[in-house]
Amino acid sequence: MNILAIDAGNTRVKWGLYDGLRWIAMGAVGKQEAVRLSDAWKHLPAPTTIIVSNVAGELIRSELNVLVARWHIAPLWISAQAAQCGVINGYAQPYQLGCDRWAALIGAHRSYEGASIVVMAGTAITIDALTSDGRFLGGLILPGLSMMADALTARTAGIRVERGEFNTFPTNTSDAVWTAAIQAAAGAIERMRAALIAQGAREPMILLSGGAAEVLQPHLNGSVTRMDNLVLDGLAYIAGDMATEVI
Repeated sequence: MNILAIDAGNTRVKWGLYDGLRWIAMGAVGKQEAVRLSDAWKHLPAPTTIIVSNVAGELIRSELNVLVARWHIAPLWISAQAAQCGVINGYAQPYQLGCDRWAALIGAHRSYEGASIVVMAGTAITIDALTSDGRFLGGLILPGLSMMADALTARTAGIRVERGEFNTFPTNTSDAVWTAAIQAAAGAIERMRAALIAQGAREPMILLSGGAAEVLQPHLNGSVTRMDNLVLDGLAYIAGDMATEVI
């Protein structure tokens, strides 16, 4: 079994080839450079399954369909379900949950036994509460760190600054803007963690992924584990379970 998992996000397209035991190849390209995947995949072993999480829109979907056509396998484009792979979707309208968040929740549940706060820190930041028995209680969506900072400079007449650095007590405008973005995201994560504890969870783990994970991690309280491939892991679990169901 070779599963080609593809995570088409707002900024990047990440992919991995999973052989049932481990990732044997992985890579990523910018969303605008998807055509480069043709070279990256040229020497891959042929997949038996292709599974995709796409939140990047119809253009990327069309490009990926062309790129995977070499294997003559119809890709599976996932969407959130009411329940799947041991995770129960708490959204009022389950199918409205982003497919990347759904895959990440499944990856988190299969990878970590306890309650967790599943954080994907990319173009947007999603903060999802997951119980130890697989119930997704709900979550938050924030602008990403760069988006927060850019929005402030774009929508105010008096703030035109370069990217700053984190400073507990900022003494210039650049640092004030950047530090505030980090503190806002960290505060939202910690409040969601506190809310999950109030629901009875014991010491939820913060499972942190995404391009801004390295920036955020030093500023988070509580237990934090970096899991950079949560969406790809979830896709592999979904594909593996579906293959088992067919058998």
